[in-house]
Amino acid sequence: MGLFFLLCSCSSPDSYIDISGQTMGTTYSIKINVEDKILNPNDIKSKVDSVLNRFNTVFSTWDDDSEISTFNKSLDTNGILISEDLKNVISKALSISHKTNGYFDITVFDLMSFWGFGPKPYNEPISLNRIDSILNFTGYEFLKLDKNILTKKHPLLKIDLNSIAKGYGVDKIFNYLVKKNYKDIFVEIGGEVRVKGKNPKGLSWQIGIEDPINYNFEKEPLIGIIELNDKSMATSGNYRNLIKYKNDVLGHTINPRKGLPVNSNILSVTVISNSCIASDAWATALMAMEYQSALKILEKTDDVNVLWVFNEMGKNYIKIHGDIVLLNEKYQILN
Repeated sequence: MGLFFLLCSCSSPDSYIDISGQTMGTTYSIKINVEDKILNPNDIKSKVDSVLNRFNTVFSTWDDDSEISTFNKSLDTNGILISEDLKNVISKALSISHKTNGYFDITVFDLMSFWGFGPKPYNEPISLNRIDSILNFTGYEFLKLDKNILTKKHPLLKIDLNSIAKGYGVDKIFNYLVKKNYKDIFVEIGGEVRVKGKNPKGLSWQIGIEDPINYNFEKEPLIGIIELNDKSMATSGNYRNLIKYKNDVLGHTINPRKGLPVNSNILSVTVISNSCIASDAWATALMAMEYQSALKILEKTDDVNVLWVFNEMGKNYIKIHGDIVLLNEKYQILN
């Protein structure tokens, strides 16, 4: 879940064009400096929409006929041939699952449904005894990818790529525009962002991070601003998509190792890296981890810069790992 504000001039110079639309159950926004190129913005939009429409046929769990839904419905444990796009995303997901010790896991479809999220939420009352049975066929270790053959080791296993597919979509569109020799690029899908070059003011792209406490209020809706230079950014938070369980209000981030919604003092996690697919997945993984456990893993990981927003005893504060400079910060930054 991306949570950000793009900060730039209200009206773009004539050399910049804006393209927007809907995809993957959310919206997308693209800004490009076309300089002296002669083109029709509708041609770019048509190409972008074509790529993103293709993504829905691969990654959408809301579409019963999508490639991922077909895999989920299958009870075949002998493996099926998958597309190059699905292979690329599965491969990256499994790599990050290994690096995070399973805190990032795309096999959580039934756990999400159990807690009332996704296209097929359970209608029965929540019974924690049911979690153990779901965990018996949940875990990235139950997936095997060999070239373009994807195998589920348990027939009931299902995958959900919502925590990584939008980032892949951003990268795909971004790389297409780079190949077209555009130098100043902003691509965003559902709040996941990748940029190159300068914004319409001729400065670094400025991305405001939403305040997880005051995001519904117009006054001070940001915790600060990040100047993004040829990088990708994604933010995951646990304060929009909520459920009530007993006396607790729980967020949609699931700890895949325990099968339970995360209930911690971490309000949001922002990740900056070289690719949006990585930023997207790592933001989800780090929301599921305890802070100290995350630091141990990050010490062994390159190209993952992180900003956490905490709330402890009614006090909000920020912690940063790696190369992130936050401007106009609203809360204290602690070491």
